[in-house]
Amino acid sequence: MGRRLLLFDLDGTLLRDDKTISASTEQALEACRRNGMLIGIATSRSEQNSLEILSGLQPDILIASGGALVKIFGEYCYKAEFSAGETQSIIKTIREICGTHCEITADTLEHHYWNYKADPSKKDSSWGESIYTNFSDFNQSTLKICAEIFDLQEAEHLKRRLTDCDCIRFSDGFWYKFTRKGITKETAIWRVCGACGILPEEITAFGDDLADIGMLRLCGMGIAMGNAAPEVKAAADLVIGTNEEDGIAEYLKSLFFNTAVKTMYHVSE
Repeated sequence: MGRRLLLFDLDGTLLRDDKTISASTEQALEACRRNGMLIGIATSRSEQNSLEILSGLQPDILIASGGALVKIFGEYCYKAEFSAGETQSIIKTIREICGTHCEITADTLEHHYWNYKADPSKKDSSWGESIYTNFSDFNQSTLKICAEIFDLQEAEHLKRRLTDCDCIRFSDGFWYKFTRKGITKETAIWRVCGACGILPEEITAFGDDLADIGMLRLCGMGIAMGNAAPEVKAAADLVIGTNEEDGIAEYLKSLFFNTAVKTMYHVSE
């Protein structure tokens, strides 16, 4: 069965460490598009932040905020939000268990909020126009909440308390993601499949972090980056080069290196 959708995580996967997409990868993606394939993004970043960082690349499908938001051909397909009251309750519980000093972020449909001690955009400009708040009077619906928790026991206690949330830890630090129960990248993929008439077997997914494991297992071809966490590599069908080695570009070029694509890439026999 042919592949109809290429689905990419962003950080550590489609993006290099400097949060840009290499020219070689952009060329490969354009070649795939000309070959009739759809390009999708599945990320824990917010919609606005994802689109800012992608700049010229307009994905056909966007799964953002860890699966809480699905956008297909520029139209919203699905949103799984915590109400303003639920958001306040979650933040209150985080602070009760992890302390009032705990650093927290929250994605709304329009913005990314944070209470960091230091402005995150000064450390990583790819976060764009994040908005500072101390969350004391925060009264908005949210798609995703994250908290930095250094104590494993506190994290486990919080998971037990927040029974209506799906929680997963990112492998590159001490940050934990909270979305509505059952809201993950893979559940979002099922929604994309239903809306687009695509089977999971027709999707090739690329990832590097723990939140990508379910996605890689669900799709017809699950590909881990060379820089992926060991658990992600173990769950993948294939491991390719790292995000710094143009692993995606090299894989796509080898995948389509047939007569039709040789012509498309202007490769001589």
